[in-house]
Amino acid sequence: MSRKDEIEHLLSRSKEFIETAKYQTNAGFFSLAAFSLDQSLQLFLKARLLENGVDYPRTHSVRTLMEVLSRVVTEELGGRLKETLDKYLLELGILEDASISSRYVTREFRKEEVERLRKAVEETMRNVP
Repeated sequence: MSRKDEIEHLLSRSKEFIETAKYQTNAGFFSLAAFSLDQSLQLFLKARLLENGVDYPRTHSVRTLMEVLSRVVTEELGGRLKETLDKYLLELGILEDASISSRYVTREFRKEEVERLRKAVEETMRNVP
């Protein structure tokens, strides 16, 4: 698979996960929606790293991916990423935890939590064109 194909695949899958999260939220599957939001943002950030010529690290941490990306993009974009990371530090940490807790731990999410997580994910994506 070429780099371009991988980028397109990651972005397509990212969109599918965010749409899935919306469906899961409407169906009341809040823990699964949180998991899907985490997956969506991970894939999105990995695609953006590839677009910037960087092989993404093998991590599931959206915060780590954002930090790496902020170092390889323009100063302006890196600043926006850092601001977004600071603004949503708690939500992004919860998002990372959701990936594990939705599968292995009996941690239930509420609709309001998932909506805040989705807001953090969508704003992060808007800040990384």
